[in-house]
Amino acid sequence: MGILDFIKKQFIDIIQWTEEGDEVLVWRFPMRDFEIQQGAQLTVRETQAALFVHQGQTADLFGPGQHTIKTQNIPILTDLQHWDKMFESPFKSDVYFFSTRLRLNQKWGTSNPITIRDKEFGAVRLRTFGIYAYKISDPKAFFTKVSGTREAYTVSDMEGQLRNTIVAVLTDHFAESGIPFLDMAANQVELSRAVGEKMKGSFGEFGLSLESFVVQNVSLPEELQKRLDERIGMGVVGDMGRYTQFQTAQAIPIAAAAEGGVAGAGAGLGAGIAMGQAMGQALGQAAQAATGAGSAAASPAAAAVACIKCSKAIPAGTKFCPECGAAQALSCPKCNAKLAKPSKFCPECGTVLGG
Repeated sequence: MGILDFIKKQFIDIIQWTEEGDEVLVWRFPMRDFEIQQGAQLTVRETQAALFVHQGQTADLFGPGQHTIKTQNIPILTDLQHWDKMFESPFKSDVYFFSTRLRLNQKWGTSNPITIRDKEFGAVRLRTFGIYAYKISDPKAFFTKVSGTREAYTVSDMEGQLRNTIVAVLTDHFAESGIPFLDMAANQVELSRAVGEKMKGSFGEFGLSLESFVVQNVSLPEELQKRLDERIGMGVVGDMGRYTQFQTAQAIPIAAAAEGGVAGAGAGLGAGIAMGQAMGQALGQAAQAATGAGSAAASPAAAAVACIKCSKAIPAGTKFCPECGAAQALSCPKCNAKLAKPSKFCPECGTVLGG
């Protein structure tokens, strides 16, 4: 090497990074044609780390402090450079600075609903979101598995990967735990703790430390949330049978309208009567259980039927009409066939009855 070539070389005697803003996680010191000389000063500030990389291989890592570059404090680089004792001439190496500050208030959320199977509601599509905080805890692992040799790596570059990791772990937790949705939504602190513990291992693989994880909201689709509100409003949260009856009763007008005309209305009316009776019995029994009253006033009203002779309304099961005195159970005196109403002739044997 000629003297002019040596003079043209530019040597670095101060290596440092002054962070500007909160976005950058990793920054590569601009070497270009520079070389590091013996005795150069490496300044690593608090919440920083500096990593020497030789031809793509990670070498010596420095924490906060003022470091003088010499053979004794760069043993890995010395081995990679094949220096026998110490380096006497300047050398080339990449230096990467890492911001190890805590990254607070990082937002996460499910871009698409997570489908889980709930014991009470069946298949449920959940949406959830929250915040988390992390920091770089292992710069070498982060460099090797995430950032690589690019000039800079930012929080935004990392955001998508971490969000996907969170959703994957969250989905697995929902599937494994089997916790009912109502309990899950009511105890978000415990949910945050459980999922956060499972998440630490996944973050650690990237050289990151998950410092906090918070589930702020677990919500249902609007339609299912409306049904849940109706169910809670009925006060029968523990009885899915009555909730199903309620939903069926609500669907009757819609079904009748869809059928159209008198036939649809008749079908809706028949279904409504049957459902009304079932609902009346269920709610009547629930009221008796709640109040402890077994009186007839708390029971559903007895069904009424028409007298077979005068057509007056009489209680079901009455043997004789209280209005006209007619017997309600008729039979043919010859063949004993039961008659639905007074008739002139027996429909079974033809005997004249004179009805």
